[in-house]
Amino acid sequence: MAKFDHTKNYAKKLDELDNLAQYREEFYTDKTGIYLDGNSLGLLSKRAEKSLLDLLDSWKRYGIDGWTNGENPWFYLSEKLGEEMAPIVGANAKEVVVSGSTTINLHQLVSTFYKPENQRTKILADELNFPSDIYALKSQLKLKGYDPKENLVEVKSDDGHTLNEADIIAAMTEDIALIVLPGVLYRSGQVLDMKRLTEEAHKRNIVIGFDLCHSVGSIVHELSEWDVDFAFWCNYKHLNGGPGSTGGLYVNQRHFGSEPGLAGWFSSRKDKQFDMDHELTPADDAGAYQIGTPNIFSMAPIIGALSMFNEVGMKQIREKSLKLTSYFMDLINVELAGFGLKIRNPIEDHKRGGHIYLEHPEAARICKALKADGVVPDFRTPNGIRLAPVALYNTYEDIWNAVQILKSIMKEEKYKKFENKRGVVA
Repeated sequence: MAKFDHTKNYAKKLDELDNLAQYREEFYTDKTGIYLDGNSLGLLSKRAEKSLLDLLDSWKRYGIDGWTNGENPWFYLSEKLGEEMAPIVGANAKEVVVSGSTTINLHQLVSTFYKPENQRTKILADELNFPSDIYALKSQLKLKGYDPKENLVEVKSDDGHTLNEADIIAAMTEDIALIVLPGVLYRSGQVLDMKRLTEEAHKRNIVIGFDLCHSVGSIVHELSEWDVDFAFWCNYKHLNGGPGSTGGLYVNQRHFGSEPGLAGWFSSRKDKQFDMDHELTPADDAGAYQIGTPNIFSMAPIIGALSMFNEVGMKQIREKSLKLTSYFMDLINVELAGFGLKIRNPIEDHKRGGHIYLEHPEAARICKALKADGVVPDFRTPNGIRLAPVALYNTYEDIWNAVQILKSIMKEEKYKKFENKRGVVA
């Protein structure tokens, strides 16, 4: 891990040298606070605000004709955004569509690609995955008539924070029909080697997909090159698409022509949709995996948000993100030694996503104290503090100041003013 000077002047110097610094002005940042929760909900940008207002205006101007008129006709918006998002996940333009939500898209993709046959009846996942993915996988098994207790295999973690890829590969046995794993673990921020895991799955003729909610917009992906079968994600974290913004999905072009497991109105080929035929003609690209009518105003902010990512490119964003988190860890090790805060995210750059994960027995109340002092963190039960400096709008000075605030909280035991219990939303 890189070593840094620990003075505030050094942080300011890093900001002066930052070639992405101008993008901070694109966002509505609280000038008196430090926002470090971009891995849960990214901040609003001026471009996202404009694109939302533009689509609202298209409804005002065109009425129903907004489906086919204006700068961003609604009828084609899911596919258009998919094309613009494709470079961010390393996919071909037709392999991505913006549609649904994380869990809806997971249900769609598992319904399509989980095809139990003979002894191959099991789904392979992991015990550290986000709960909603596990809920969906259990639900899909039940719908197919299988008992999740016997047919959902969850790879165990040795330390409660990270996964050993060798253990995942060892679990790719002859009874596995489908694999669903996270690209980045939501707690510890561990990056899984998606290329390696895909190669190993395909050696065994197993279909594999990834949840990219915590990796999209924070690390570089090459989904097409890695030959991943499918992937799905939300767009409100690192991609700054707004609360409840429409999700995204990827389907490898090898699978085009397959009928979606959950067919719906927008699964149709565009030129056939209004024939009103009761026999579906699926779209011949990722558009086939849409279900219902697109949520236009939940998609609108993504138009503006994506424009910045495509200007900058994921390589530059990843480089700055790694430097921010490396600097953060270095300051924590120096300034917060002796306070019982343990870094639980991977230290190595290639294994670390876009956030820091600290553990402390008083984590819930420490998060409350941070928020009271102007730093927005993210608590994860039972004792985790997630801190996500975002490349497009956080500064090195933000990080320096956040560490000093956390130091004062620990030194003066300010956290003891709060109950060590999470809020309703944490």
